[in-house]
Amino acid sequence: MPESSGARGVRGVKSAARTVALLELLAARGDRPARLDELAEELGVPRSSMYQLLQTLIDCGWVRSDTTGSLYGIGIHALLTGTSYLDSDPHVRVVRPYLDEASDALGETIHLARLDGPDVVYLATRESHEYLRTISRVGRRVPAHAGALGKALLAERPDAELPLPPDPLPALTANTHTSRTTLLADLAEVRVRGHSIDREETVAGIAGYGFALRYASPPTDAISCSIPVTRLTSAHEAQVIAIMQETRAKIERTLPSPPGSVDWR
Repeated sequence: MPESSGARGVRGVKSAARTVALLELLAARGDRPARLDELAEELGVPRSSMYQLLQTLIDCGWVRSDTTGSLYGIGIHALLTGTSYLDSDPHVRVVRPYLDEASDALGETIHLARLDGPDVVYLATRESHEYLRTISRVGRRVPAHAGALGKALLAERPDAELPLPPDPLPALTANTHTSRTTLLADLAEVRVRGHSIDREETVAGIAGYGFALRYASPPTDAISCSIPVTRLTSAHEAQVIAIMQETRAKIERTLPSPPGSVDWR
């Protein structure tokens, strides 16, 4: 993995880049542990170098191995760091109580997510007690074009500046937009309507309604409400939209962050 120049003209450190790539690879595998040869091949790193790196990260708690020492997964320090990110973010702290209010009022699943390149990352979730939990969870990444949260944020940006991969866009369900043309038509409707609608585009059987939080320009955070389509009626949809719009307004009145807080990139 060669060194490369970053966006700010700083040359990357190969060992640091290799470490980050390894941790991201292990995190992306979730509950599927990896073998040494798999990791070395995937990252293009000599087997001996990969072994040394893994042992160092195991000693530091960033990687764990099974009792045989042949399988590797992400370590508990990744969780501690992720939790610190959430706890130190002033926007997440402010928004959490409003997620609780919306969840109590609607009895549905409420999410907060942040745009990160072509994806959204879930920062907080309040689960419904009315149905089995969806696959959403804190830290999960979803392509921005494939759901309510991402489409709400993409609609806040000019079409020419959208962080999208080339066509065909990856599909999560049969209803996911796989064409930039159809996605742009949908985003145009979002701008007129003021919120996005996910018609079983992220998870089959689940509809979603997304609302960008405009305390930054352009917005990077959004909230959404997810509902099983089997329980979705016109009256309930109207209730969801009204309460989520009210929730967004409350959040935007509370933010931006107070003076003296750090303005993260």
